[in-house]
Amino acid sequence: MNTTGRWTTAVVGAALLLGCVSEPAASHSADAERVLVFSKTAGFRHDSIPDGVAAVKQLGETGGFTVDATEDANAFTPKNLRRYDAVVFLSTTGDVLDPAQQRAFEGYIRQGGGYVGIHAAADTEYDWAFYGGLVGAYFQSHPAIQPATVVAEDRAHPSTSGLPPTWNRTDEWYNYRSNPRDRAHVLASLDESSYTGGTMNGDHPIAWCQDYQGGRAFYTGLGHTKESYADPAFLGHVLGGIRYAIGDAPADCRPENGYRPLFDGTAASLDDWKQAGPGSFTRSDDGTLTSSGGMGMLWYAGQSFGSYSLKLDWKMAGASGDDNSGVFVGFPPSDDPWSAVDNGYEIQIDATDVPEKTTGSVYGFRSADLKKRDRALNPPGEWNTYEIRVEGERLRVWLNGVKINDFTNTDPARSLRDGHVGIQNHGADDQVSFRDIRIKEPLGKGD
Repeated sequence: MNTTGRWTTAVVGAALLLGCVSEPAASHSADAERVLVFSKTAGFRHDSIPDGVAAVKQLGETGGFTVDATEDANAFTPKNLRRYDAVVFLSTTGDVLDPAQQRAFEGYIRQGGGYVGIHAAADTEYDWAFYGGLVGAYFQSHPAIQPATVVAEDRAHPSTSGLPPTWNRTDEWYNYRSNPRDRAHVLASLDESSYTGGTMNGDHPIAWCQDYQGGRAFYTGLGHTKESYADPAFLGHVLGGIRYAIGDAPADCRPENGYRPLFDGTAASLDDWKQAGPGSFTRSDDGTLTSSGGMGMLWYAGQSFGSYSLKLDWKMAGASGDDNSGVFVGFPPSDDPWSAVDNGYEIQIDATDVPEKTTGSVYGFRSADLKKRDRALNPPGEWNTYEIRVEGERLRVWLNGVKINDFTNTDPARSLRDGHVGIQNHGADDQVSFRDIRIKEPLGKGD
């Protein structure tokens, strides 16, 4: 179980800072994560910057990481940047780093550093191609400040896992020069019909993440107003982005295109699903399915699948990680859940069993790569994402974007080439929740 650095708040000793950096938000133990907030402006200056700096410092106080803040670009040296797990560009504008400072930051990212861009970070360094790729898209224009509806597209990422499916808020809504969807993983988008002045033809990403040239990058277009930095939902959004960027909350940030929903949280999307065996799943208002009783299975009866990528988000309720569930693939239609056990394969969810029967395993057949699994796995109570990719008789599993299993069926009594998919409800003491079950099929050469 991956618990290293998980938001302890022990405060020990005093931090030693460069003269160009303001005092830290708190003094933490030597192994605590450290974040640098950079808010230099060479163009328009947002009056919310002081509120933003104070808010990130407070997030560090409560979240267990040290925060330094500066507007001095001389902080961008290889030696100094090595002190930080992530750098936050807080409404920076214009050309804020010279060539040597740019090279230092490029090296920092390529060596595994984290980047968080907030709002006008996209209005920064237009002539620096590396930065343009890192932020994901450059600012183009914005209408007047007004209410709009934010759609949370990925509710497993720590920056959006606490948000409702739609989030109504007031901010300054950026239009971008390009759409980052093909390059980055879109976390949230704007419903352009909910406000006036959107120019992105109905596909309007507003927050995204990506693995970029060795580092981790998160950007949110929100955060123009002072009021944003007193909004708990927005602060949770930023905190989740920081947690991802510093490497404390694994997430799948690969671009995701071409998937269609099998379960999108609505009651109507359950019409093609059937419960086999005892127990059930309960759908909540936030679009989550939670297992109850068993041992049974909720399976998609609408069609069978051959070559596909199945993605879904899941979390365990109990603190021990001993809740039990799984995802079944490659089984024939049946009202008997044991038919799936005997004829298909289960990708297990259970952190406490033996290797070939624990989270990420092809249950009873092949263990996950446990070192990779443990690094990628979020703890009970937090969301994880599985990708289960089936091509012919080959079955591969990704956990939060990390490949952890590669299995090939050789049993003539089973076949992955044509079968159904389902999620297990294991028993009365096991509660596992699922969200956003989606599929892409058939797979092509580039998948």
